[in-house]
Amino acid sequence: MYLNSLTLLNFKNYEHFEGSFSRKLNCFVGQNGIGKTNLLDAIHYLAFSKSYFNTVDSQNIRHSEPFFMIQGVFEKNNEPVELQCSVKRNQKKVFKRNQLEYEKLSDHIGFIPVVMISPADNELIYESSEIRRKFIDAIISQYDRYYLDQLVQYTHVLKQRNALLRNFFEQNYYDKETLDIWTEQLINYGIKIVETRKSFLKEFQPLFNKNYEFISLSKEDVSLNYLNSVKGDFKHELENCLAKDRMLNYTSVGPHKDDLEFVINGFPLKKFASQGQQKSFLLALKLAQYEFIKVKKSVSPLLLLDDIYDKLDELRFNRLIELVGGNEFGQVFITDTHPERIHHLMKNKSVENKVFEF
Repeated sequence: MYLNSLTLLNFKNYEHFEGSFSRKLNCFVGQNGIGKTNLLDAIHYLAFSKSYFNTVDSQNIRHSEPFFMIQGVFEKNNEPVELQCSVKRNQKKVFKRNQLEYEKLSDHIGFIPVVMISPADNELIYESSEIRRKFIDAIISQYDRYYLDQLVQYTHVLKQRNALLRNFFEQNYYDKETLDIWTEQLINYGIKIVETRKSFLKEFQPLFNKNYEFISLSKEDVSLNYLNSVKGDFKHELENCLAKDRMLNYTSVGPHKDDLEFVINGFPLKKFASQGQQKSFLLALKLAQYEFIKVKKSVSPLLLLDDIYDKLDELRFNRLIELVGGNEFGQVFITDTHPERIHHLMKNKSVENKVFEF
């Protein structure tokens, strides 16, 4: 699978951009603030129908312009595919494949597999459990349509149950039968979600360990632990938490409260790892994500490397470029602030490449 060309109108800082790409390495080079990362984000938009960095679509429109449009021409299974995403202020987002509009954006997830590696990935370590849950869910949803459907249904049921709990509090009444209807659905969807997440991590962990050893050049003991907010039977746990949930006006246990713990040498990564170890950990996560999706989808995802030199010293950076330039990886897009570094790397590579200087 390849992205052959990309066209932008009024997207972020771009009034207009049009470019065609190498099937292997593509490098966007220039000073900070000129829009290199925005090109990677446009590719992410075409894969996930949303920005990697800003989920408010209208905030990605350039200045006071009325709309933005992103168009990409891909090659998938030797067939051309045109994708187009357009957003007008105060209007519904329109997403099309070969000129046909999607009825549900979720139907597009997984069609163009993409893995983004960015300095913003530090959120996985330092921000709330929601970020880490989304990391798991985004990987599984790219290859498991059933899981994505279950996740969408669970989210809907959770909103309905929470709304009912708020009504109980505000209207000073309680209707057990109605609450039980939503509770039973929450349990059915929730159990399947947790089972799938745990099964995923069991497969994912060896890939992560292998990539961490490659990046860090060490054999440190690293692991990913699934922290389940439900300690026993889900139904029993919800019953035990009912009084608290009625006071809080929301459901306090379930897969929407679970977390992923990052551990190094038996201790939490966030508190006990050096910056170098944290960078290696995050990069290994994303490379394992790439490898996992490639196996599951039987296609090489697009790999987007944003300012990757920030994550690594020169030795590890060069090792990474050697890795992604090999046959195990497909089309790669890289941003960097040093033209001379990129030109030196590409000069010594026999692999096909294209450098865009801004």
